[in-house]
Order: sequence, then C-alpha cells, then structure tokens
Amino acid sequence: MDRPPVGKVEDLATLAKLDEKVLLAELKTRYYNNDIYTSLKYNLSKKSENPPHIFAIADSAFQCMVNPLLEAFGNAQTKMNDNSSRFGKYIQLSFHNGQVLGAKISEYLLEKSRLTFQSSGEESFHIFYYMMAGLPKSKQEQFCLQAADKYRYLANGIAGISNDRQMSKKHYEELLNALDLVGFTDEEQYDMFTVVTSVLHLGNTMFEEDDSDHSEIQDMAPVSVVAKLLNVDEQDMAGCMTSIVTITRGEHVKRHYSKAQAEEARDAIAKILYGRLFGWIVNKINQLLAPDHEVPQNESREIGILDIFGFEHFEKNSFEQACINLANEQLQFFFNQHVFKQEQEEYVKEGIDWQEIKFVDNQPLLDLFLARPVGMLSILDEESKFPRATDLTLVGKFNKNFTSSSYYKPIKSTQESKFSICHYAGEVTYDARGWLEKNRDTLPPGVMEMLQGSQNALVRSIFKAQVTRTGTLAFQGRKSTRKTRKGGHRPSLDAARKRKQTVGAQFKNSLQVLMERMTSSTPIFIRCLKPNHVKAPGNFNEKYINQQLLYTGMLETTKIRREGFAVRPSFEDFVNKYKVILCKPLLTGSRDNCSKILRATSIKGWQVGKTKVFLKYFHVDQLTEVLEQMGKSAITLQRIVRGFLARRHFARKLEVARQQAEKIAALLSQIEGLSMKMLNQQEGVKQQDKDIPQAFFGRPGSVIEPNYPPPVPDFPYKDLSHVGGASIASSHRYLEPQPSKKFADFGTQASDSDSEVSDDEFVPQNSKAHPGNKEASKNWFQETQATQIYDPMASNFIAEWFHGVISRRQSENLLKTKATGTFLIRVSESRFGYTLSFKGENRVHHYMIDQLRNKKFIVVGEPKVHKTLKDIIEYHQNNRISNWKGFLTDPCGQESGECDYGDLVNENFYFTLQAEIQRQKTGKPRNIRESNYRAPPPPPSELVNQGPPVPNRNYSVAFSGRSQQQSKRPLPKRPDEAYNRLLSNQEKTHAFGQRDKK
Repeated sequence: MDRPPVGKVEDLATLAKLDEKVLLAELKTRYYNNDIYTSLKYNLSKKSENPPHIFAIADSAFQCMVNPLLEAFGNAQTKMNDNSSRFGKYIQLSFHNGQVLGAKISEYLLEKSRLTFQSSGEESFHIFYYMMAGLPKSKQEQFCLQAADKYRYLANGIAGISNDRQMSKKHYEELLNALDLVGFTDEEQYDMFTVVTSVLHLGNTMFEEDDSDHSEIQDMAPVSVVAKLLNVDEQDMAGCMTSIVTITRGEHVKRHYSKAQAEEARDAIAKILYGRLFGWIVNKINQLLAPDHEVPQNESREIGILDIFGFEHFEKNSFEQACINLANEQLQFFFNQHVFKQEQEEYVKEGIDWQEIKFVDNQPLLDLFLARPVGMLSILDEESKFPRATDLTLVGKFNKNFTSSSYYKPIKSTQESKFSICHYAGEVTYDARGWLEKNRDTLPPGVMEMLQGSQNALVRSIFKAQVTRTGTLAFQGRKSTRKTRKGGHRPSLDAARKRKQTVGAQFKNSLQVLMERMTSSTPIFIRCLKPNHVKAPGNFNEKYINQQLLYTGMLETTKIRREGFAVRPSFEDFVNKYKVILCKPLLTGSRDNCSKILRATSIKGWQVGKTKVFLKYFHVDQLTEVLEQMGKSAITLQRIVRGFLARRHFARKLEVARQQAEKIAALLSQIEGLSMKMLNQQEGVKQQDKDIPQAFFGRPGSVIEPNYPPPVPDFPYKDLSHVGGASIASSHRYLEPQPSKKFADFGTQASDSDSEVSDDEFVPQNSKAHPGNKEASKNWFQETQATQIYDPMASNFIAEWFHGVISRRQSENLLKTKATGTFLIRVSESRFGYTLSFKGENRVHHYMIDQLRNKKFIVVGEPKVHKTLKDIIEYHQNNRISNWKGFLTDPCGQESGECDYGDLVNENFYFTLQAEIQRQKTGKPRNIRESNYRAPPPPPSELVNQGPPVPNRNYSVAFSGRSQQQSKRPLPKRPDEAYNRLLSNQEKTHAFGQRDKK
C-alpha cells in the first residue's frame, strides 16, 4: 500500500515504517507547513475529521480570562523562550452537560529569585514592563515611578521596554481587561500595583558600612516611598533591613547586619512581597472562578491541564533548575510507568503473545534526589539547619554520599561548589552557590509582624495568611485531615513555626500531590519540541530536534502505540457493547463469546487474554464501523417492517370504516322506511279525523330531501385479501415539513424564555436571590442598579436608551421602524442582568449583558469589560460588535403611552442620584479608599459649574432638553423630599436665586 506524502500523516502510529530518519522528516515537513500538532493516537475515541489539537474547547474558555493574568505575573523572558512560565500550574476545569462549571488553579515553585537577579539577556516578570509602558502618567505619579533604567531590579530588562513599548502597552491593557473579567475590583487592582511598585522601589535601597562594619542605608528616599506604599512605619522598615533585635535575659540586644546581610534582608523582603502577592492572585482567581452551584459528583466531569516548566540547561544552573529538572524527571517516570511498564506488565500477566519493548527507567535518578534519609534534598534540608554550613560543605556531603552513583559526577576542584547530574535529557552541571539560603527562604525578624500590621488591607491580608505544606497560601485556616505519624493531635502553631518547611520539602510535597492527581486520571501526554535554541522562526535544527526525540523516548513510544494494545476492555464490557454483531441479546461475557464476536468482524491483530480483550487503537474504529453498518441495516429493516405494519393497519382501519358506513347506510334506510310509513299513517289520520289542527302535524310542506343519506365512499381496493402486501402503495400524501427560520446574522443571542493547614476550599456560592421572574428582577434593580441609568443630560436624569423589564417582542416592536443602529438596553426578566437590543439591516439583534462580581459589565461573547452601561454604549458607537458590521447610533426612547420603567424607579432612586452626582463632581472613582486615593487634576472651570439641569416640576411630562425629543409618556412621580432637596442644591450651585417652593 502506498504511504501518504511526507508531512500529511497526522497519526505517526499509522506508518508502516517508522525510524529516526522517517520521524524527523515527517516533523520537519509539518513544521514548515505550520502543522504544529502531530498525534500518536493517545485518545481512544473514533478519529475525527479535524486535525489534532489540544483541548480546543477548554483552552478557548480559559485563555481569554486567566492566561493574560497569570502570564503577566508568572512569566518572563529567558534565553530559551520569550514567554517562559517561571512557575508550574495545574488547572482543573469542571464540566456538567458539556458546560464549564468553574476552574481551580494549583501553582508550584514560583521563581522568586528572578526578581532580584536576571542573567544577561533575560528579564524579570512581565508585569514590571507592562506597568512601565502602560500606566497612565497620573498613576505613575501616585506610585512615584521613574524611568525604567532607574531601578536595579530591572537592570537587564530596559532594552525590552524601549524596543517593544507598544506591545507592552497592549499587554497592559489586556491585563486590566483580564482582571476585570475575572472579577478583581478597582480597589484590589490598585493595591496589587501598589505592592508591585513597592518591590521596584525596595530594590533601589542601597547600603554602606561604617567603621564598625555596621550597615547603614545610603538614601532613605526609596525606603520612605516603600513605607508609604505599604502603609507601614518608615523606621520599622529601615530597621528590619539593617539590624536584628533579640531578648537576652530580659534585655533587648540590637545586632547590626553587615552590608551583605542587609542586602540579603532587602531581597528577602522583596521576594516574599511578590511571592505572597502571586499566591493571593491565584487564590482570588480560584474564588472568582468557583462553580455557581453544586452538582452531584457523579454528574460532573473534570479536565486537568498540567502546564509545567520544561527541562532547563543554562550556562549557570542553580537551585531552581534542579527543582525544575526534578519535576521533569518525575513526569518522565510517570510517562514511562503509564506507557511502557504497566502496559507491558499487564500483557505478561494476561498471557498474551508479546515481545518486550525496552525503555530507560529513571527510578534510580529519582531516588538520588528524593530518597530518605540519604537523598540530595534530605541532605540539603539537614545542612540548612546548621548556621555554619556553607555551599562548599553541602557539595562535600553530596560528593561523599553519591560518588558511587552513575547519575552523579563530582567536580574535581575542591574549591568549586559544582557537580553534575546525568538526567534523562542529558548531563547538567549545577552551581550550588546560594542553595542553602534559597532552601531556607528565611525572612528577617520583625518583617512579618510589621507587614501584618500594615494599614493596607491587601498587604495585611496576604501576610496573615498561612502557608500549606505545598507552599501555597491559605486564607481560610482549614485544618489538614492528614494523620500524624505519632499520636492523634496536630502540632501547635508555635511548634509549626519553629519547624518551618524548607522550599525543597514544599516542592517534594507538591510533586507527591501532583502525582496522586495524575495517577487517578486518564492521562493524555503532550510533548513540546523546540525547533532551535536561538529563538528564531522558520529554523528547524535537525540535530537539536533529534536529541529531544531521543531523550523523550518518542521512537519507543510510537512503537508501543503501533504494536501494543491501547484498548483493553473486560470480557463482560466487550460482550455488552458488541453482542449485537452476533444478533444474540442474551450472550454472556465469556472468553469464547468474545472470540466469536471478533471472528465475525474479520478484523485482524487482536488477542484475548485471561480476563480482558486486547485491541489495537485502530480496532475501535473498525468495530465502530461494523456497528454503524449494522445500524444502517437495522434502520432499513425497520423502515420496511414499519411500512408493512402501517399499510396493514391502514387497510384494517379502511375495512372498519367500510363496515361502519354500510351499517350506517342500512340504519338510515330503515329510518327512511319507517318515516315513510309514519308519514302515510299521518296522512290517513288527517283524512279520517278532520277535527285535528293542522299545526299538530308540523311545518307544512316538509319533505325528506332526496339524495339523503350521503352515499357510501368509493374505496380504492376491490380485493382486500392482498391488503398489507409490499406491492400495494398508499395513496395518502403526508404534509411536507415546514422549513425552519433562517437568520443571516447570528451572534450570541439573548433570550427571555422561562426559563497542618489545608488548601482553601472553593465551594459554590449560591445567590440568596433567585432570578426567574419580574418581581425578582425589579428588586435586584432597585437595590443594586439605580446609578447605572443616571444621565445628567436627560430631563429626568434617566438615560434615554434605558427601558424596564420588557420582553424581546416588545423591544423588537419598538425598534422595527427605527433606523439601522438604533439601540436600547432593557432589564432581563429571566435573570439578573440586561439585554442590549439594536436594529440591524434585516432584523433586531439581542445580546445579553452580564454583571461581573466586581460590579462591572460585559456583553456576553465580547472580550471587553466595561465599568458602566454607558461605557458599553460609548464603546460600541466606535467599535463593532461581533457578528455585525455596523455601529450603535441613536438611542431608542419611550413611545407614547405608559412608561415601561416606572415600576423600577422607587423613592430611593433620587436620593441615590445625589450621591452619584457628588461622586462625579469630585471625580473620585468607586471602591478606592481615601488612604490610597489621590484626586486627579481638576477639570476646566467651565465644566465645574455645569451641573445637571433643574428638573421640570411637571412630573407627568418629560422635559425636552435634547435635540431629539424624548417621549411624552408619563414618568414616575418624584418624592417631594428628594425633589426639593435636589432643587435647593442646584439653586445654590447655579445661583438661580430664590424660587417659590410648595
């Protein structure tokens, strides 16, 4: 059989010949064709007509919301990748009936050391560069920001800002939109940027030593800025970085740091600030993305996506690279266990004919790192307990314990704190300098207490949170249910603090939890290959690619996928699913019956073991095709039999109708005879007895009409003995189905139809009020939405485009005669939200508007988040909405008749408006605390004195204050107290003079 052209094979396991050369040629051709996904048939379902892709639905649902946010704070540019993830994450997406319920993220090992130092050609986290390019000047002044080249922590990233400033500004805007979309409030966003900018200023704190080798701060200006941003005492901040105070025999003893110690203290504060902020962001995302309602566990499904750093080998490899590569070793072990070891062990156990495929088992290397009590991480933790331990003593213990291992290679020089590890992906040389401090992750005394007492709510919150055994932040204080080794009680909080877990121990726990989750799932493995190591597009480095294929075992993987048995159902499951092939519904699940079914299909290459049937991945498609063919045959038989039964049923009904018609005709004939007989008798009586009145015998001239009763219908079949045969065709014509309505412009349409410390637990938060009826929507609007319809330019302060709880049909009636682009926003009756309705070229379009948890709004299906309903209107007057080529133009006001929003506007509405007017006059945004808010520059004087117009006293008629006259339909009556107070304030503001008040 001819093989497909090179590069056209999407499933490599289907190739008859596959060696190193063929695999490389296929990948190279697909790379240049931009076919970046290639399958090895890990999925067990029937092949799709679509090319291979990675969780397309789940990915698209998650990308626009969370990825920009996590990438901004957790990704950075490295020599190998311009957008390298500097933390690991496990994303759990929950589904019910095909709909996404919610999501949860677990984060692992954020590379905090990148904050204080970046190698040449690398950058810090993206967020710093986004801020520098995107923050408006007013906010830069609030955060006391200067040019990027003024900050030590950004020393290697200045070029990235200047060379691609517009792209960084675009990413900043996408970040703000993602924050709004997920649900972060304005106040929370402000505090986030406060913490991030404080890290930059902290890095500019410089030290010098006096004659006693005591550290002193050269310039207090950066410390002063940091203290103000974090709302802590300036002297406390300076003291934490330069000295330590201990209590000895009741006396306070102050010990000064050296310059090096002070710099370490400064960097430690910066790292814990950023690290805890990142943990809070992930925790907050989990809160906001938790399911809205509970679903029974047996009805929900979950997709888990592990996105973790790839194998790293730099010029200098430190503690972070060791942990990253250890995680990759653990994943490679899991891959080998799942693909090779467990599968082949089952073949042997089931006694099928199989020739073993060799693979590299990296269990000994995992033992080198993780074994107890003599493993590299155990020795690192032990050395971290000794204050006098150094990087050289650590490497010395490594050399002493692991020289005999074939995976460990010591460096001969005794003054070098280096050693090499032979990983599955190649040999890596590590530099142990700084390992002990990074593993301890110690914080200068007094820092925790200082930050816990901050007047900034966010800073105070993240430093009062506890750290779990995997290193994540926990704000709920839930107790772990894990059993202790000795006794049944948990250790006290003080004891837990004394035995603070090291970073290495937290990472080991994270790996353990991660492996437990993956073991309980059905994994799908995705191997990412880097085409070159110079980050150049269109450059396929064959040697570099081939090296990756070799150490990931892709040839062996392809071989076991092609020759192995990916599908292994039990006898009972197999028979229950495929017994229809033998047309024996009572077939039992035995070994012989499984063989009979398979032999009946004529497929080749299967085997039957002791308890299971062993099928290759393509056998599923072949069996499915057999079932589909049998299904088509069954449908044909059903069609013939149902036709036969229908015709016979029709013939029987026809015969019954004939018999009934004949009986009715006979009855009517009898009645006619009796009538004639009675008529004759009546005529005889009339002739014999002249005294009987004529009226006694009924209406004169009454006669029985001829042609009555109606004739028996003429039936088409003369010989009923053959009715029901296939040769007889029915003369009945069935009605043709009406074609369904077609809509040319179909978008996201709205409808008003009726209808130890443990990780934090993010449970569904059910709303107390349930939408679904007009009364509930009315209460929701009155309690939470009054200010959304405020328009100072409108005569009665209510925006002209606003309408009440009206139906889809009512909105279409309002818009049908209007010009294209005319719009309105109405309150939904079936849910808590709004609907944007506007006139298109051929019909009226409807788009749902949802209010997010941070009280902002989004048009469902659109990426942009808006602060108010008015912002939505203004935005789409200049930007197109999806699935429509036009823009919003004119608002659709009220028509003559009764006002449709009258029942929504209660007496509190006008009191609420006064607060809104005052907020707009001061220019202060909502949700910003006084301590963090600085007023923007005052507006021009001509705008300051311009307030809302004096309302007309005639409540029943709308005052025409616009070029386009608003409706004259009755408006809700304003309460006297609110109206008089508004009038008084406006008279004072505009000096209108004294007016008569009633």
